[in-house]
Amino acid sequence: MPNWKLKEKKEIKDAELTEKYHPVVLQLLHNRGIGKKEEIEKYFKTDYEIGVSDPFLFADMEKAVARIAEAREKKEKIAIYGDYDADGVTATALLFETLEKLGFENVVVYIPDRQLEGYGMNMEAVEFLHQEKVNLIITVDCGITSQEEIEKAAKLGMDVIITDHHHVPRDLPGAFAIINANVKGCEYPEKNLAGVGVAFKLAQALYQKMKPEEAEQLKWSLDLVAIGTVADCVPLLGENRVLAKYGLIVLSKTKRNGLLEMFKVGRISISEDDLPDTHKISFQIAPRINAAGRMDHASFSYKLMIEKDAIKARDMALEVESKNQSRQKITGEITREARAVAENMFKDKKFIFAENEHWPVGLLGLVAGKISDEFNKPTLILQKREYEFVGSLRSIPQINIIETLEKCAELLIKFGGHAQAAGVRVAHNKIEKFYAKFGELIEEQLAGKDITPQIEIDAEIGADDLNWDLVGQIKKMEPFGEGNVEPVFLARNMIVENFRIVGNGSKHLKLVLRAEDKSPKMFEAIGFGLGDKFPDLKNGDKIDIVFNLQEDEWNGNKKIQLKLVDLRVN
Repeated sequence: MPNWKLKEKKEIKDAELTEKYHPVVLQLLHNRGIGKKEEIEKYFKTDYEIGVSDPFLFADMEKAVARIAEAREKKEKIAIYGDYDADGVTATALLFETLEKLGFENVVVYIPDRQLEGYGMNMEAVEFLHQEKVNLIITVDCGITSQEEIEKAAKLGMDVIITDHHHVPRDLPGAFAIINANVKGCEYPEKNLAGVGVAFKLAQALYQKMKPEEAEQLKWSLDLVAIGTVADCVPLLGENRVLAKYGLIVLSKTKRNGLLEMFKVGRISISEDDLPDTHKISFQIAPRINAAGRMDHASFSYKLMIEKDAIKARDMALEVESKNQSRQKITGEITREARAVAENMFKDKKFIFAENEHWPVGLLGLVAGKISDEFNKPTLILQKREYEFVGSLRSIPQINIIETLEKCAELLIKFGGHAQAAGVRVAHNKIEKFYAKFGELIEEQLAGKDITPQIEIDAEIGADDLNWDLVGQIKKMEPFGEGNVEPVFLARNMIVENFRIVGNGSKHLKLVLRAEDKSPKMFEAIGFGLGDKFPDLKNGDKIDIVFNLQEDEWNGNKKIQLKLVDLRVN
């Protein structure tokens, strides 16, 4: 059972704020580090014109735009060098369409093969683009760590413009221009744009210089921006929040045949009457886009994003759907195999390793995430190759995985990533030493620590707070996602008036609740996936619940719904 961790209550004494905002909402903002009046006002001001900054605040943007304009004038060949995840695919599609609409006639796209080439630029790809007579390479969602590849491109007579959002290394590559808000001296205010967000800023700058009268049309690309931004789990605050908010609106009325056919084939309900939220991107759209890169080649998804012919788009959407179903099936099989390893060999360890030569590289991260979540342990899942192991790691909050890997650097061919997710390559003759050292470091860091999973609760509220005023103000905090998570509440001593198990396979718990004070007010609660977790629950039980507060609409009727995260019987 997870621990419940209730955040400390903050007393708000500013009368002007408490008059304008519900005290619970002020608590939610405080929990997100937003407490000053001007910060709160800025948070709720999500106007596009105010919230989206001038792209020319990027260091090197003027230089990049001038070089791209020169390429158009000289009819040079441009290659967009993308990445195979949803962020990279949407960024690639956005930049390709931008150049196409601005009259560029000689543009090609290169997305590396996940299994054969791995992430980022590689020497063989640079050589190939040179043979294809490319004069200018524009990277999207990659390139910031590609020193050797960019040096090779320069020697072959190709300029490289990097657009990237990843961590900036100490030694920058010698590119013609670098568009990355994290570069030292860059004055662009939003440092957490996704790869697609950076590509969008370049597109904005190009329109401003080349077709200012049509710059507004670029807003139709915000559907791609929303997908990539949400899929890449960047914080949904500041400009990201604005881009995601308006991108979700554009997504509801998208004109892209590829997305429209994906929605039909995948039975994803999105329209102007059924506005999407970030959850639909995270769990329905992004996995389908990612499936092509995981199972075969990301060019399937890229081509689907830009396809103008509805009949071709239908065939491609069916192909992507098939790949996604295969991805789900194979991921399930590998997870079962890895689970058996975890239970048999790592029961008494504070970490989990599992490897197999038949496990596809594209699925290792998904499996590592599932195993790590299930066992609440840092997990490394590896594919065994002829000369090396290639793997993905997922961590728990108590362990910074990238810092731990840095301490094992001398045993690794290559590694990279973030605090909670990373990738590694390890030679066969170093794997045992790596296992030993990495495991030792994990054991040291977790010694004496309670690693029971925790549910972070924003605020405790009473039944009186469960009203439309609070629901309405919470709705203004959308879109929810990384850095701006959906609020989690605690309500104590609720009485179960009625309960039933619903859904295929009796998966979900549906309750009717009322407050302990005999109030006539009833609340509906739904616990997805909780159907078998509380077998002894019965009518009349008094329970404490942890939940999200939502608006539920069915056939035009709106009601307040409590989406259960967890519950305890008193």
